[in-house]
Amino acid sequence: MLNNRLRLWAIVSQALGLVTIFLLETLLGRGQAGSYQLVVLLLMLVAALVIAVLRRYHQRKARRLEEQRFAELREDEADD
Repeated sequence: MLNNRLRLWAIVSQALGLVTIFLLETLLGRGQAGSYQLVVLLLMLVAALVIAVLRRYHQRKARRLEEQRFAELREDEADD
């Protein structure tokens, strides 16, 4: 479920960034929008990086918990 939430945040952040870039281009014009668009793009990249790190963290945590459960099951079987 958490991966779905992270995927949703990734899609929303990228969509908002893209819309913001288009709005800046439309409202400010081609000459003035460039620096603002660069800032928006950098924010989009930072958001994508944070989401990727969070996703990796949660995957590793789930794998670690699964390995612990498997080890406990092996210990229980060995005791029987």
